[in-house]
Amino acid sequence: MPGFSDAWVLTFLLLIPIMYFIYRRVLAKKKQDAMKFSSLSFIKSALGDKKKSRRNDMLFYLSLLVLVFMIIGFANPHIPLKQTKEGVNVVLVMDVSGSMQATDYKPTRLEAAKKSAEILLKSLKEKDHAGIVVFESGATTAAYLSPYKENVIKKLRSIAPKEGKTAIGDGLSLGIDMATSIPNKKKVVILLSDGVNNAGVISPAEAVEFAKSNKIQVYTIGMGSEEKVVLGYDWFGRPQYAELDEETLKAIAEQTGGKYFKSVNDKTLDEIYKSISKEIKREKEETSIKDWFFAAAMITFMIYLYLRYGWKRIIQ
Repeated sequence: MPGFSDAWVLTFLLLIPIMYFIYRRVLAKKKQDAMKFSSLSFIKSALGDKKKSRRNDMLFYLSLLVLVFMIIGFANPHIPLKQTKEGVNVVLVMDVSGSMQATDYKPTRLEAAKKSAEILLKSLKEKDHAGIVVFESGATTAAYLSPYKENVIKKLRSIAPKEGKTAIGDGLSLGIDMATSIPNKKKVVILLSDGVNNAGVISPAEAVEFAKSNKIQVYTIGMGSEEKVVLGYDWFGRPQYAELDEETLKAIAEQTGGKYFKSVNDKTLDEIYKSISKEIKREKEETSIKDWFFAAAMITFMIYLYLRYGWKRIIQ
């Protein structure tokens, strides 16, 4: 539906019927005054001939039309164009903690995650912006939000694994902060993790509130295998398994209007990123058409000038 940035300006349109009413009253009074005189020639002079009267009417209506176009133009009308879509800020938040070096995904979980994330980045539209945040014991920026997706992909490929723990809350908070760095766009964060939040200064619950206050959808991906994956052994020789906190990831997605996806191998991870790409909805872009009305006002005014002062006055 069309809209106006400064709709209050449209109140000046109320002047149009008032001006028309005054104009008609003045003409009616002129005719009444003329009828008080008995001289037929004076009456004709006062009333004027029909051609001149029609000319004056047309010039007056053109003046009103110029005013209407100008008022609408100053109200700054917008329409959603069918062919044009707004861009979206998409931030990938990736777990690079020690467990991401597990080899149940080939060659490792992290390398598989990077390859699949690249599928998503390549599917983004021209007006979309993309950025990357990585987290382990803390969070840091791997690629700033940018419309140049090829540069973001290069940064993605250079991400290396770390040995730290898993700070999901810190990573998500930094991703949300990045998503809001370019205003007036829809914002989506895609969080991938294979672990349990066990580090950082911001809890996942606090990060969720931050996302909700900024109206950001968070899609979450839980990365794991159908079988238990051994990451190493403790001092007593007991195996240490990779743990995935699905409940936390599900809660994050549910409370922010996103979706949770479970990945169990390379193939499902690829499909998940393809699905998320389709899930990202783009709104019709509100495009200002005020210049159309200013142009119409200018054309109408040129017609007015031509009829009033033009060569031989087309309408006499």
